[in-house]
Amino acid sequence: MSGESESSSRPGAPWPLDEVVAGLRAARQAWREQHRDHEPRGRELPSPEALDDIIQGLRGALFPLRLGPPSLRPEAEDYYIGHTLDTQLQALRQQILLELGATAPTRAADPAEPGLASRADALTAAFARTLPEVRRLLDADVLASFEGDPAARSVDEVLLCYPGIAAMIHHRLAHRLYTLGVPMLARIVAELAHGRTGIDIHPGARIGAGLFIDHGTGVVIGETAVIGERVRIYQAVTLGARSFPTDEQGQIRKGAPRHPVVEDDVVIYAGATILGRITLGRGSVIGGNVWLTRSVPPGSHISQANSQSQAPGEV
Repeated sequence: MSGESESSSRPGAPWPLDEVVAGLRAARQAWREQHRDHEPRGRELPSPEALDDIIQGLRGALFPLRLGPPSLRPEAEDYYIGHTLDTQLQALRQQILLELGATAPTRAADPAEPGLASRADALTAAFARTLPEVRRLLDADVLASFEGDPAARSVDEVLLCYPGIAAMIHHRLAHRLYTLGVPMLARIVAELAHGRTGIDIHPGARIGAGLFIDHGTGVVIGETAVIGERVRIYQAVTLGARSFPTDEQGQIRKGAPRHPVVEDDVVIYAGATILGRITLGRGSVIGGNVWLTRSVPPGSHISQANSQSQAPGEV
């Protein structure tokens, strides 16, 4: 093979490869001149493809006889789980190391540097220790979905078929990564679920046990949302922000509380939009297509007819 660049235009080709390659090079150089703190050394960022494989493996380790390999027998569960966890945690450690290196203050940290390696080891171990609790939370989610849906014939059907459960498996794992301090990995895991289910849950959202997302398409749950236990949410519900607080320079303040707090046993029907740092009191029912920007006390029943009524001075 000759040393000629593969980007050179083929004789007679109808597309100007050399011109386009040069234009893309100029665009990259302009970006890097303006953002020198993000200048890359190579493909050093976490890989969505690798994380997809990791999450699929962890799904199998969490539910081996349902989401593991078809040939798995009960007597081999522990061996399979141990082998799978060792493989996937090794792979996860490498992805954590990539994020730590890529987000270092100078963006010049070498992933092979001992300090980063020891941090990646500690974070991976901490993540692994959360998996039994993740399984318990997911058991509650599955049971809530089964008990809340008259069409469900078994908990196995729920686990295998329901997009809300698929999204919650991803979220429970992504939230652990988020709280451990690897938010890029967490966001990638969340977006893998978003792309497959149409359910968009930011990994920062804090969600209690027994969430039932019925149908699910179009559900949006923001970063600082807090959801209690045994909450039921139907399709096209948004738990979003009403405004974005800014700093003295007018820049958006990252991470400020701006999404709703949903207390235990709340039901939110299809198409409802709940905006701002408001509280839906325990046991409330929010009707379909409601637009709500005010807190409601426990036991409230809010419909389109009364969603906009508001006491003086109430926000």
